[in-house]
Amino acid sequence: MKSITILLLSFLVFATFTNFVHCTLEPPEYPEQVLDTRGKPVRADTSYYIVPIMARTGGGLALRSTTRKFCPLGIFQEVKDDYPGIPISFYPVNPKKGVIRVSTDLNIDFPKNRVQCAKSNVWKVDSYDQYTKMFYIAIGGVKGNPGPKTINNWFKIEKYGRGYKLVHCPSVVQHKVMCKDVGVVKYNGQKRLALSDAPFGVMFKKA
Repeated sequence: MKSITILLLSFLVFATFTNFVHCTLEPPEYPEQVLDTRGKPVRADTSYYIVPIMARTGGGLALRSTTRKFCPLGIFQEVKDDYPGIPISFYPVNPKKGVIRVSTDLNIDFPKNRVQCAKSNVWKVDSYDQYTKMFYIAIGGVKGNPGPKTINNWFKIEKYGRGYKLVHCPSVVQHKVMCKDVGVVKYNGQKRLALSDAPFGVMFKKA
């Protein structure tokens, strides 16, 4: 009887220890890190060029006039492949997070470019264009302050083929929102960023 009791106690101790090890060694579930063209994690408040996955389809992203006047400015893809465009930076919804992860709300900014024609160089989804039937990506958004009034300023990075795509599908508010890919559409002979059913496959090259 004594040997059976000792055996039972040993089993309970082993089972408890096994469960403890299993729980402590189980890694926490975090969204996958976004990687740059060198395979390094993309970090917040760091400058990157957004360039296309596909070769010979144009360059990076830059600000261009959308009319014959200088203002307003839109976000366009450079025509030449070797033009990387203007550096951008990402700012996640949680400012304490230093690494950018997929499926996470963030703001996008042209931080080193002089602010012109708008209150800021932070990206936002602009108002619906009745003429072209498009929601263009514009500047003049607000960094941070998640809520209904800033819902158009939030984007996410998702895996797409050999690289990534940008999407507008904010989860910073608890109500129904519009979810669309960010693509490039034709605009007066150029390629302009807008919400689209055809995603723009991109990579992030450290500036």
